[in-house]
Amino acid sequence: MLKKLVVLAVVVLSAVVSASAPQAGEGPDFLLPDLRQAVPGCPGGSAGPLAACTAWDVCPVIDPATPNGPCVDASVAKAVRLRFTSAEENVGAGPLLLFGRRDSTKQDTMTVRQALRTGTDGSIPDGYAAAQRATHAFTYYEPAPAHQHWHLMNFEHFALVSPQGKTVVTDRKNGFCLGDRFTVADAGRLTHVPGDTGPDADLAATLRDNMCRHHEPGALDVLEGISVGSGDDYKYTVDFQWLDITRVPAGTYDLVNTVNADRTLLETDYRNNSSAVALSISWPRGPVKPGQAIAAAPVVRFLRSCPGQPRCA
Repeated sequence: MLKKLVVLAVVVLSAVVSASAPQAGEGPDFLLPDLRQAVPGCPGGSAGPLAACTAWDVCPVIDPATPNGPCVDASVAKAVRLRFTSAEENVGAGPLLLFGRRDSTKQDTMTVRQALRTGTDGSIPDGYAAAQRATHAFTYYEPAPAHQHWHLMNFEHFALVSPQGKTVVTDRKNGFCLGDRFTVADAGRLTHVPGDTGPDADLAATLRDNMCRHHEPGALDVLEGISVGSGDDYKYTVDFQWLDITRVPAGTYDLVNTVNADRTLLETDYRNNSSAVALSISWPRGPVKPGQAIAAAPVVRFLRSCPGQPRCA
């Protein structure tokens, strides 16, 4: 089914590669997605009651350069990471649907375009008859056999922010493989959740099983996205799902996750693209100074959650 959808996607894109982002009042009515950022550390939902935000930890590691090194005792660690699950949900009227393509394997990245669902029924080429300008890229990620697929770059970012609004630490995340990983808690209120039949149902079936061309570094095209009423999450044990807090002073901070920060993906609402949790960091045996060993891991406490808000502390 995935290969069939990808072939159809190529047909669609070949006709619209020069199309610009649609404007209000032009062409058909587009059913746009609405990407809602879940609170960091809260798996499978954006409501984010603090008691549910348990998908995080403090992880001392030996090698600061390893994207997913094992947690070790602080006495032998060289760096300390705050790890957390991140999740993005589509609560809009249409799916987030992204098609990537490159002309040959000589190109390291694929150009990505967002296809837009029209309000018409019918086959997938008729129902996805527009795409905006290319703004993203897919790159092939291969640190380990279990994690080798095409990643969408610049989709989500993490930051630790001081109460004064200064960014203290930013992420090193290298991309995301998007698919329908869970059903959002309030899917029942949405009017365009895919049913059991029709093009959207076929697309949703593909996205539920989407592995982003796993173990296919020679692929020339790839499909990724999130259906209406579904979400995509990355567990806190996955590569780069962390911020390095080795040199962060004790204090209170906002841990902020933001999806589609540059607004290059078309949505109905950008006001819910950030969510934050206020947290405290303390160092029981003092902060780690340059050149010194880590005497003890920091103590991190989540204080409150702020879904849909970029500030919380």
